[in-house]
Amino acid sequence: MIKITLPDGSVKEFEVNSTAIDVAKSISEGLARNVISANYNGTTIETTTPLTTDGNLVLHTFNDGDGKKAFWHSSAHVLAQTILTFYPNAKLTIGPAIDNGFYYDLDLGDDVISEKDFPAIEKKFLELAREKAEFKMRAVSKADALSYYKEQNNQYKVELIEGLEDGDITFCDHSDFTDLCRGGHIPNTGLIKAIKIMNVAGAYWRGDEKNNQLTRVYGVSFPKQKQLKEYLELLEEAKKRDHRKLGKELELFTFSQKVGQGLPLWLPKGAALRSRLEDFLKKAQKKAGYEMVMTPHIGQKELYMTSGHYAKYGEDSFQPITTPKDDEEFLLKPMNCPHHCEIYAHKPYSYKDLPKRFAEFGTVYRYEQSGELHGLTRVRGFTQDDAHIFCTPDQLDTEFKNVIDLVLYVFGSLGFKDFTAQVSIRDMDNLDKYIGEAATWEIAENAIINAAKDKGLDYIIEEGEAAFYGPKLDFMVKDALGRKWQLGTIQVDYNLPKRFDLTYKGSDNQLHRPVMIHRAPFGSMERFIAVLLEHTGGKFPLWLTPEQVIILPISEKYQNYAEKVLVLLENSEIRGFIDSRNEKTGRKIRDAEVKKIPFMIIVGEKEQEEGTVSIRRHGEGDLGSFSVEKFISLVSEEIGKTLVAF
Repeated sequence: MIKITLPDGSVKEFEVNSTAIDVAKSISEGLARNVISANYNGTTIETTTPLTTDGNLVLHTFNDGDGKKAFWHSSAHVLAQTILTFYPNAKLTIGPAIDNGFYYDLDLGDDVISEKDFPAIEKKFLELAREKAEFKMRAVSKADALSYYKEQNNQYKVELIEGLEDGDITFCDHSDFTDLCRGGHIPNTGLIKAIKIMNVAGAYWRGDEKNNQLTRVYGVSFPKQKQLKEYLELLEEAKKRDHRKLGKELELFTFSQKVGQGLPLWLPKGAALRSRLEDFLKKAQKKAGYEMVMTPHIGQKELYMTSGHYAKYGEDSFQPITTPKDDEEFLLKPMNCPHHCEIYAHKPYSYKDLPKRFAEFGTVYRYEQSGELHGLTRVRGFTQDDAHIFCTPDQLDTEFKNVIDLVLYVFGSLGFKDFTAQVSIRDMDNLDKYIGEAATWEIAENAIINAAKDKGLDYIIEEGEAAFYGPKLDFMVKDALGRKWQLGTIQVDYNLPKRFDLTYKGSDNQLHRPVMIHRAPFGSMERFIAVLLEHTGGKFPLWLTPEQVIILPISEKYQNYAEKVLVLLENSEIRGFIDSRNEKTGRKIRDAEVKKIPFMIIVGEKEQEEGTVSIRRHGEGDLGSFSVEKFISLVSEEIGKTLVAF
């Protein structure tokens, strides 16, 4: 017998060679019908894999992230099988699951797949899926694996196999199809009931522009047709909320090929929006004891070599800037933290001076590949709401929790209510990725976990997601469409203070090393605004929206009265303007709706005589007639309800 420990801590005994499905059946038949993959002792397994030792078992359904990954990975196999029925000479490369579905990269030679081919591929895919073929893993020697793919003249699989160790190579078979695969599949193809080919794109082998260009076919699949229908409806809504579309409609930002790819230009309304976000955070930071600093956009290469950023990110940064002086090189700033370390180092500190909290809206630059650029969410120049706290080890817990409070304040005031916290720690199997000593890493990781527990956060632990210099707490926010975004991060760092030889004098009159906390509640201004745009559909919280009110005089005769109303609003710090165009009022109202302006004030003869205003609300219609004072009170009250206390 073997002992199986379940996620709730319960332990059950089973016969040797029992499977994940056997365990699921012992819990309930309903669970067994829905289980599609499993994880045993931290390793993804098939639901039919024999269990031979004691261990921890996690069962996954399609509702779980790992369940979806197995479902979509299995679907990628069926997609490759399907494409080979149409293009038998195609060479297969890789086909992973991704966040929303899967793709397969193929070398089609002179053949081309276009959108008109999608229906036929989808139809054949479902025909093959209905065969209910089981996914079966088998070990293959390196020699046999190489022989198999050399016979097929598939140089891509050969290259992959050459990089693997003999004894670690497995194939997956289903029906008459075989593929090189590490595993992690659903029980059989029959579970796939719905498929949609999303698009086709070009992709270089292994992401290298020097290699062959392949055809990448994207797809998404589901256990039920209804789920596919709901997903496609969600995609349509997402298109309406696309921040690139809304940013153009609301005149917030633009891009210019002459300026350069991935370098956003903020238009007046967008710049005002950014400024309000910055002022909002600056006010909270001042209350929390932060001091604002400013650092240059460039730094000597040596600075980033000291910090370790050049060794880790040098290839992804803009190339060094040379000067007329020999051997002098500068880099566009990829990170703010080395600069803040030097600010701390400019004078000696005592333990009585700590913590020091330096904050900056600092612009940084990273050379993202052109194919990876995407609106404001993936750019080459972006501004972080960065801050670095230098504290004693005894202050770490309090300071970390205070930053959590600040992040929660930001989320609450901007309508992000659904989020989880992710404790990102080292990949224990790949420690070469990180700098620093194991002992301080362990202290830092435990500090974050304990802080998350004490603050009552709903958190998960993700191995391998830490920064190279320290573990972090990332906030994964779910938007109005149910999509997850990483917004806000807090990191504990024992390593940069050591690299920059930062010290403070302790109560024992000896020099000690401070602990460094990196934090950015927004993450980056660009990405945060993009997510906020898509979350709200452009209907920002009233306190933040660029234009809160538009005044519509029904003719030129009431222009003077409209201007008097505008002055009263501005005196109460309500942002508005007058639409004085020679257009009909109905047209002006429609245009204001498109621009998502929260309130429309319509003024005519009646309003002028009575000293009132007629109010329309975006998306709601007429609210009736108000005195200007009452309307101002209405707006102020709504803003007060939105901004949470800090």
